[in-house]
Amino acid sequence: MKPNAFVRVISLTACSLLFLFAFGLPGGWSASQEGLRAGKNFLFAPATTEAEDEKILALFKGIRVADVVDGLDATGLQNIGLMDPDIHPLWRDTEHFTHRFAGIAVTARYVPTQSAPAGKMSVEAYDAWAGDWYDRRSAEPFADLIRPGTALVIEDAPDADVGTIGSYNIMDWKSRGCAGVVTSAAARDTDEIIAEHIPLYFRQTGRGIRPGRNELESVNRPIVCGGVLVMPGDVIVADGDGVVVVPRAAAAEVASYARKIMEGDKEGRRDLYKKLGLKEDDSVKK
Repeated sequence: MKPNAFVRVISLTACSLLFLFAFGLPGGWSASQEGLRAGKNFLFAPATTEAEDEKILALFKGIRVADVVDGLDATGLQNIGLMDPDIHPLWRDTEHFTHRFAGIAVTARYVPTQSAPAGKMSVEAYDAWAGDWYDRRSAEPFADLIRPGTALVIEDAPDADVGTIGSYNIMDWKSRGCAGVVTSAAARDTDEIIAEHIPLYFRQTGRGIRPGRNELESVNRPIVCGGVLVMPGDVIVADGDGVVVVPRAAAAEVASYARKIMEGDKEGRRDLYKKLGLKEDDSVKK
């Protein structure tokens, strides 16, 4: 091959490679596009150990939502992590404040189903259909991730009248160490959950069961609850003022400032209790 011809071949090859790099293979296909079509996550939270979680949670012991919000402000995270006020406690204990909790997020996401409802069938067939749905399409594999200090945070089908959380499964989660549960949507059996005294923060009541209404999309992936991002491993603090999410990386700094605020508030109110002749309650005890 003559030198000039060789140069032209090299030049054409280089141009072809540049074209493919820029525009992909014929038909609109490229390796990167094919990978995206298969699905890809872009936000990741590193797995944390139980010992690491215990250390973080100790920093938040007794701290209120308001204190945490002050801590977020002081560390440059103003208006970050504040869930919609519609996410509220199912019940409140204003004597010992047992509705309050702090925990480390384990997340789950349920989405509305695209499948048709069961329709009319025999009771036996319906029970089999519902059982299969629970087993394969709307299960609770996240239960195995619950450990002492877990805050279970569930993003759910927003408009479905479905009670993903009920009096039985929330007790099971509690028995595994769950400190409290937060959902963007609904729960049912609410009278019994109040009697069980398990902290639950939710938007509204829901009455239907999961089969025919929602499906589990992911576990321990980033979710949106109450309008804010929740990453697995984030710190969740909940009380009568609502729910706040503290990004894991900022947790220690936020907790340090929040504790200063809380202790100063308690000291000031103890003085006022004495002045007014009031007996100290759990809200001002050291």
